[in-house]
Amino acid sequence: MQEEKLNMMIEYVSGELLKKRPEDGSLWTGYLSSSAISTSVAVFALHISGTERHQSLIKNGVDWLKKTMLDDGSWGDSPESPSNMTATLLTFATLSAVGQTPEKTKAFLKNKFNGISDQDIITGVLNYYGKDLTFSAPILVMCALAGVISSWKNIPQLPFELSVLPQKLFRFLRLPVVSYAIPALIAVGILRYKKGSRNLLRERFISGALKVLLKLQPKHGGFLEAAPLTGFVAMCMCGAGYGDHEAVRKGIGFLTDTVRKDGSWPIDTNLAAWVTSLSVRAIGENIPDRLNLANNIRQNAFKYQHPFTGAKEGGWGWTNLPGAAPDADDTSGALVALHQLSNGEMSLEVKKGLEWILSLQNSDGGIPTFCKGWGKLPFDRSSPDITAHALLAFSLWRVQLPNELQTKCDKGARRMLLWMKKEQSNEGCWYPLWFGDQDAKDERSPVYGTALSVEYLAGIDHPIAKEIVAKGAAYLLKCQNADGGWGGAKGVSSKVTLTARALSALSTLDQIEQSLLDKAFDFLYLKYETKELLKPEPIGLYFARLWYSEDMYNITFALNALNNYKKKLSRTKIIT
Repeated sequence: MQEEKLNMMIEYVSGELLKKRPEDGSLWTGYLSSSAISTSVAVFALHISGTERHQSLIKNGVDWLKKTMLDDGSWGDSPESPSNMTATLLTFATLSAVGQTPEKTKAFLKNKFNGISDQDIITGVLNYYGKDLTFSAPILVMCALAGVISSWKNIPQLPFELSVLPQKLFRFLRLPVVSYAIPALIAVGILRYKKGSRNLLRERFISGALKVLLKLQPKHGGFLEAAPLTGFVAMCMCGAGYGDHEAVRKGIGFLTDTVRKDGSWPIDTNLAAWVTSLSVRAIGENIPDRLNLANNIRQNAFKYQHPFTGAKEGGWGWTNLPGAAPDADDTSGALVALHQLSNGEMSLEVKKGLEWILSLQNSDGGIPTFCKGWGKLPFDRSSPDITAHALLAFSLWRVQLPNELQTKCDKGARRMLLWMKKEQSNEGCWYPLWFGDQDAKDERSPVYGTALSVEYLAGIDHPIAKEIVAKGAAYLLKCQNADGGWGGAKGVSSKVTLTARALSALSTLDQIEQSLLDKAFDFLYLKYETKELLKPEPIGLYFARLWYSEDMYNITFALNALNNYKKKLSRTKIIT
């Protein structure tokens, strides 16, 4: 009976996954949730640009925001999210700017900030984001441009003039923004300077900083394919008196090109490369048109030094669109997918991809997302799940590598393992960087980080790997809820995505008690019966802790778990 249920679920989820692949056999695209933050920022950018032809887009965006307001006058990052300060404040600023100030929202923010004065808002935002000004500074300048904050006096100044220095020096400058936010550093910094006291020396750097901004902007105008970053840059440039600048024209063009039919914007255009890697791993051997898909993935590797991060050629980004930048997680995902699709056939892209990851390795031994050596702010530090993903890619391709590269990879892998051991908590968990759980007390998801690390390291034949995998598995078992599922941390309500991740990881290990895995499967089967298995859940964290859901996550996570669980059942039968 259990096998019958399992096969039925695998057939259903596999079918749903294949339905979502484009007919031309190219990458899966996925579908990111619409975002109140993206929509409010985009609408305000269009509003402040002053172009009459955008009035219908502004109206549609405002209508979407009003329609998605929660009962208490607030907004969450995604329609599935609970309310939060950031989404609510930005939406309040936009609606106020267009003359539709919602009084319920003002009351919500007054309660959130213990007041609604300039200093109440500034202090509340800065306290929430801490030393990282990547998002807090743009939020505050947007509030000032919208009239929600009346004085610029206590809004932080960003050192835009540092952007003209050689890119290789950025990691030594201890900038107040993360590596991928240089466009915000420039635009917000120039605007804030224009609204404060003038300095002839700083004035001389504006022209050079604007040249850097244009160099960083992709041809279609969208910085990192992100409506918030692009919108913040456009509005700041307009507010600083550069509304006719090429960067503004291109940025506004990107926003008008990426708006959805319902008037909203997602947090990013798509995660096509990332969800394709997830899909390949989840569906296993039953994927059609393998060679065509492998070619599409290989062609998506960067073949030039990236202007945004300065990264050399060889990495992959999260999408195949012009605004992407190479990152370690997507590069590892592409390498793992290519190994599966090409049956381990070596290619130049694979070789360069492995070398690219090695070049990114931090001095602590871990792997960061975008740039080596930027360790001041959280989203630039080494990450356990990303490091474990790189270890999986190295282990899969090891035997096909030429001797010199194999030696380099072995040396890098040992350093990664030592860092993973050091980073593992006493309880046995690892904390991920780009995923969380909104229901957890601190919004972090050690279950996700641990599950990925356990699954990626499970097949590595090394004493350190075996030791930390066993410790990580023990942690996951302690976090299993009575209903058989997992939330992001111990005691947090169970979710499909996190249960699938934990079941997938534990199913790779022979020593796990079968009954515990069966309970997890029963939880997923119940969600299947109630048609909730593929309902999107906001567990993704975008830049600066912005929540999003992606409809491919439930599909790929669940299918990966079901296939691993089926393999575990087969191994158990053979053993018994």
